[in-house]
Amino acid sequence: MSRHDGARMPRVSAAEGLERLLSGNRRYASGRGVHPHQDPAWREENVSGQHPFAVVLGCSDSRVPPEILFDCGLGDLFVVRTAGHCLDEAAFGSIQYAVEHLGVPLVVVLGHARCGAVTSALENEPVEGHMKYLIDRLRPVIDALPPPGDLERAIAENVRRTVAELKSEAWAREVTVLGLHYDLQSGRVRPEPPAGDEE
Repeated sequence: MSRHDGARMPRVSAAEGLERLLSGNRRYASGRGVHPHQDPAWREENVSGQHPFAVVLGCSDSRVPPEILFDCGLGDLFVVRTAGHCLDEAAFGSIQYAVEHLGVPLVVVLGHARCGAVTSALENEPVEGHMKYLIDRLRPVIDALPPPGDLERAIAENVRRTVAELKSEAWAREVTVLGLHYDLQSGRVRPEPPAGDEE
């Protein structure tokens, strides 16, 4: 892959990027989104390269589109989505590319309420084909929970484990990696505390 897109330094720090995400979500949740960076002039400006300020690893759930719920636009976010935000080699490689080649300072793992992938793993539903890979990836999360398994607790644990997996990568040592949780009903995002920090 070319390093051309990473020629420009990140425009914001990880802390500034997180604040942009959270403030954008507040606008979205309150129905006051401004839908930035979606006009023809901005589209033209981004033709020559991309300079996102954050990576968002999220679930493929159609109700959880990061660009919308964070009130962002073209070129703002480098988004990777899989069911249950499961990590595989393609997801790892995509995030590594954003960090090393685009200079993105912030990586966010976005979990959400009522995640279907986590629900399937928790209920031990029989699955076939490629879906079995997803459930197998989520199985350690479920097995680590004290019985009886609780969906919201499993979702939170899945975010924490994904954050930990990313932090273990050598290329992730120079960036901020953290978890967020999206509530489908309120539209609000909140931080997902690390293990042991739950209230």
